[in-house]
Amino acid sequence: MGGPGAFWCNAPPLKEVRDAHRRFIVMAFNFERGVGEMLESYGHRAESIMEYVFRYVPEFNDQNLWKRFTRYDRIAPGRAEVGSIHFAPNSERDYDWGNRRKVLSHSQAWYDFPDLSAAPRMENCSVWGDGDIRRHHLWWFRHLPHVGGQTYGVPNNWWEYILDPNRTL
Repeated sequence: MGGPGAFWCNAPPLKEVRDAHRRFIVMAFNFERGVGEMLESYGHRAESIMEYVFRYVPEFNDQNLWKRFTRYDRIAPGRAEVGSIHFAPNSERDYDWGNRRKVLSHSQAWYDFPDLSAAPRMENCSVWGDGDIRRHHLWWFRHLPHVGGQTYGVPNNWWEYILDPNRTL
């Protein structure tokens, strides 16, 4: 990312951007890699931006919805949500998208955001693509909130931030 107020976006901010009047993100895809890796790169962009958007929202009582969204069972046993671009709800390590171990997950609730009251259910990789990088990442992106309104002072359409880094709080 470069421009005024640029922040970490899967890389340090560009410093020598003289005439920029707004933030911008430079992305390029390596044609020697697959679509799954392209989606992963975009997922890191989403993670960097959403981490920045929620930087002042406390984690107390699950108010930091980004921290809640990215929870997975290894770091929050019994409280998994959607996970991160590297960690599915049941991942034991990075890129462990094909893990068959079932865990209690609230991932389904995110389809009804901002109502996150749906009961958790037992899930494993069969829900997010059986280890296929593309299917996992598309599943993850579909869970990102994209509705009107605000929750804890943050607009509920997270895609606005991911697409335009100038919209961040």
